[in-house]
Amino acid sequence: MGTPEFAIPSLERLIFNGYEVAAVYTQPDREAGRGRSLVASPVKQAAIGLGLPVVQPVKLKDAETVAQLAVFQPEVIVVAAFGQILPQSVLDIPKYRCINIHPSLLPKFRGASPVAAAILAGDEFAGVSIMLMDAGMDTGPVLAQAQVAISPRDTTGSLADKLSLTAAHLLLEVLPRWVGGELTPRPQEGAEASYTDMLTKPEGEIDWRLPAVALWRRVRAFQPWPGCYTEWRGKQLKIIEAAPLSAEKSLKEGQVVALNQEGAAFGVNTGDGILGVLKVQLEGKRVMSAAEFLRGQPQLVGAVLP
Repeated sequence: MGTPEFAIPSLERLIFNGYEVAAVYTQPDREAGRGRSLVASPVKQAAIGLGLPVVQPVKLKDAETVAQLAVFQPEVIVVAAFGQILPQSVLDIPKYRCINIHPSLLPKFRGASPVAAAILAGDEFAGVSIMLMDAGMDTGPVLAQAQVAISPRDTTGSLADKLSLTAAHLLLEVLPRWVGGELTPRPQEGAEASYTDMLTKPEGEIDWRLPAVALWRRVRAFQPWPGCYTEWRGKQLKIIEAAPLSAEKSLKEGQVVALNQEGAAFGVNTGDGILGVLKVQLEGKRVMSAAEFLRGQPQLVGAVLP
């Protein structure tokens, strides 16, 4: 059971290592793009390419859906970013339980956006936890964990890619040992738990009163979605890549200055330091380097962004 790109390496690794995948469950097709046409999830596309049966329940808790799932007689259900809560009626079906792949070092960063949360927190490491599912939100006992270093250039997109590969490798170690009775599930320390919510579009709007380091983390954490953005001449201007720099104290918060350091052609003064800008995307335009953007918009230097 999975929906985004994150789940694909685990699915592929199961198939390529001889596991019998009876079915792949994923979210229903969604409208996307300017034409609002229906688009299959990445996991559905991968499953079809592997010749696997695909099931797309609107609600997993419906009695008919649960009965259909029971017909497959799964020994274990592997869940990776499926996007629906599994009801107890589903959790009770497989002999070896439902196993969840969660991209954090639980109990830290339970919930919907753990990868972004690790970058926002300035953590040196992110990780993957493979756990047994229960009725709570990422509260079940842990079977195994692995950590991954966070690079200063990592975005949520790039870090999620690393974690998905780590998860697939760890899953292959865990499954035979769990089924063979070699692993003892470790209960989570509830007192150490933290939670993350779904990211929202308004969170991407830049508040120049924040420190440059905090904004740098937000640029990375909100890439690819919802993106970090400000406004220039009535259009949304996304900051795609940036770096925190020291600043003069005399500048206004939000004021743009010309730069020529660390690849940043211009920077924006913040509550503490300058956010050096490396790549941008103006609404309706392609992503471009800050230097290229500045050549076409020289009036930007000296302006104060909202």
